[in-house]
Amino acid sequence: MDLKRFDRAAECEWRIAAHGAMRVPAVIFASESLMRDMDDKVFEQITNVASLPGIVTAAYAMPDAHWGYGFPIGGVAAFDPDDGGVISAGGVGFDISCGVRTLHTGVTESDVRRVQVRLADRLFARIPAGVGSTGALRFAPRELDTILAGGARWAVEQGYGRPDDLARIEERGCVADAAPDAVSDAAKRRQRDEMGTLGSGNHYLEVQVVTDTYDARLAEAFSIERGEVLVSIHCGSRGLGHQIGTDYLREMAISAKQQGITLPDRELACARIDSSLGQRYLGAMRAAINCALANRQILTHITRQVFADVIPDAALSLLYDVSHNTCKVEQHVVGGEARRVFVHRKGATRAFGPGHPDLPEALRDAGQPVLIGGSMGTASYILAGSAGAMQRSFGSACHGAGRGMSRHEAAKRWNGRSVIDELAARGILIRSLSARGVAEEAPGAYHDVGAVVDAAELAGLARKVARLEPLVCVKG
Repeated sequence: MDLKRFDRAAECEWRIAAHGAMRVPAVIFASESLMRDMDDKVFEQITNVASLPGIVTAAYAMPDAHWGYGFPIGGVAAFDPDDGGVISAGGVGFDISCGVRTLHTGVTESDVRRVQVRLADRLFARIPAGVGSTGALRFAPRELDTILAGGARWAVEQGYGRPDDLARIEERGCVADAAPDAVSDAAKRRQRDEMGTLGSGNHYLEVQVVTDTYDARLAEAFSIERGEVLVSIHCGSRGLGHQIGTDYLREMAISAKQQGITLPDRELACARIDSSLGQRYLGAMRAAINCALANRQILTHITRQVFADVIPDAALSLLYDVSHNTCKVEQHVVGGEARRVFVHRKGATRAFGPGHPDLPEALRDAGQPVLIGGSMGTASYILAGSAGAMQRSFGSACHGAGRGMSRHEAAKRWNGRSVIDELAARGILIRSLSARGVAEEAPGAYHDVGAVVDAAELAGLARKVARLEPLVCVKG
């Protein structure tokens, strides 16, 4: 990307002054090297976002930003409903509420190494993964509506997990005002067999060891120690979320002109927040968030069963669960006043700072755990949300490494079987049904997650707490 088009406001903050149709500036949080490696499309897309009606303060992109559908992946923007603000299906994404859940195990790397192959095989046998994967659970439409309204709370009530899990889940496991009746029959049909499955692409279940801690106080607050094994689950709302995105993007594109909205890009199709269409989409999107929360809760239950069989001493307690790809109604300071805004985060994670009332009491003084997934075979990170994020990015931070090349290009460059063998030689066991899928997700297809995390910290969006390396990865 050509850096001459930006004003450098700080070491990891690059600004685009409002010009043309832009209503607000655009800001990218990244180091110089990450900026140079970014696709030029990020510049185009973030400036387009800045031109949407009702946007406040600025349009933001995180250090892992790359080209997406409409919004860049890693894009954050907030809209004021009292100023004609919009809700954009492209600003949420197709994989609604894709997110990460991380669990403690209470066991060490040596405990896992002794049974590593057996653990990998059992997890792979029990956790359905891959394109079109289906699980053992089947739900009739009326039952699925209950899930879409109840989220992880429904799952816990059905015996999938523990009541104390809910305090460690964003929105305490269930988003209010979900509207299952705003979800199409086609979306529900796609989901009826997919609860308790990982899906494909960059989704995974990973057994990880803590190799480093950076802040002793925060590590203690999160109960993280070097040498401990954690488990992270990365997945979303599966076919249901994708179908909701497809359904509403089409309807928003058709209705935009009727609502007096000029779209700089058809992929930014949106609706006024207070319109009937906007409200229906919000209800459907919230139902998809609850679907994803229930899905991760079921997968947690299955994971606990596997660990109980293979490593009986393990006690899988939940550290935190946070979503990407959402739009949330939140209170933020805009122009010196607290205002109710609709915050789109697409490929970005909420990163609320210390003292925020939405955080569980046990974590409130430290700030929200920010769970950063690495690319397959590379490190992941746990960060803590900061006051800086509340001031600079509507309480948001990056969510991963960010793709550096397309899946098609990665599949041409790498051989999946070779990637699996190379990682096995490093002590990392990969389990996947698809060699091509492994090639598409090869570590080299992504940017350096360590550089992304460092940039987020330097930009004041979050603070590093711990670094994790994979031992076992069940890949979608």
